[in-house]
Amino acid sequence: MVDLMRLDRAASIGDLRAMAQRRIPRFAFDLVDGGAESERNMRRNVEAFEEVELTPRYMTDVGQIDMRAEIFGQTFDVPFGMAPIGMLNAFWPGADLILARLCKRENIPYVASSAASTTLEQLAEAADGNGWFQLYVSGDPDVTAGLVDRAEAAGYPVMMVTADVPAAGKRDRDIRNQLSVPFKITPEILVQLALHPRWSMESLAQGKPNIANYADLLKAATSYADVQKTLITPSFTWDDLERLRERWKGKLVVKGILHPADAVRCAELGCDGIIVSNHGGRQVAFGPPTVEVLPRVAEALKGRIKIMLDSGVRRGADVLRAKALGADFTFAGRALAFGVGAGGAAGAQRAMEILKLELERALGQLGVSSYGDVGASELTVQPTRG
Repeated sequence: MVDLMRLDRAASIGDLRAMAQRRIPRFAFDLVDGGAESERNMRRNVEAFEEVELTPRYMTDVGQIDMRAEIFGQTFDVPFGMAPIGMLNAFWPGADLILARLCKRENIPYVASSAASTTLEQLAEAADGNGWFQLYVSGDPDVTAGLVDRAEAAGYPVMMVTADVPAAGKRDRDIRNQLSVPFKITPEILVQLALHPRWSMESLAQGKPNIANYADLLKAATSYADVQKTLITPSFTWDDLERLRERWKGKLVVKGILHPADAVRCAELGCDGIIVSNHGGRQVAFGPPTVEVLPRVAEALKGRIKIMLDSGVRRGADVLRAKALGADFTFAGRALAFGVGAGGAAGAQRAMEILKLELERALGQLGVSSYGDVGASELTVQPTRG
């Protein structure tokens, strides 16, 4: 059973992360918590948000706070959603559906990863109108086409194609944990499982997590190279994106944009939005924090398409920082995942409560009663690196 009193004492996402770390075997915790190589990029994502200051204005009426935000014709109760995370059921059993249902209940977008442990159809049903679909472009065109067809049939209104994984990142923690594809249980992992009986028993009850949307294809893989070709390709180009734009009739968003010129080209190809993202620091170790490049991207686009941001969001005030720097909407991945790890569905709810409370108070303290009214006028210090 989850200790609800213990969850109530969690004051921040950092507290939930610490709880999750105690409840989850190290190899599984590191799957979500870890970043590429030295993890410098992952740390800088969080640190760069802290360097952005907003100037409060006082003697304004903030008795009623409106946190709603509209994106692609749909109004959500708060201006952030759940970013896609692959294989999240390996972090905590059943995490995918827990978060999809939370997002429906809280009326925020849930982005289903094509590398999720749950099928895109099941996640569309759980999110019930609030689901978006994230696509990894495969080295096999037929695999990509099949996923696009399934996403369309499942009724996803938005497809988010990920552009920032032409090659898989080198994650040192996974190497130290001796994780492999297919997964093998080592003596060290056996010890970790024994030390975390609750996680082990729930995982046993849920079944071994896999990449559900590719399950049959991956069974036939005979090498890691086969797995990589199924999941991603180094040959995804602007021509491929243009063909996807022609094929997909819904809203199309490109995730992983960091350069202003790439953002402009997405707009020119008819994309509806971009996600300024560095994959949470999980793929590239040497790139810039997203919040640092956001102003240049926003200046280049000049409002032509929607700008969203992820990577490093840990506080409600981060959502306002991103808005002041040019983002229309924000996504958090690890923040909500840590809640699931800390206490399953109750922990996910607690993570949501923390972010919402912080956002509401930050708006009041800023002297702005509506999220939509936050603009560059509140900004006093912008990131200057890079």
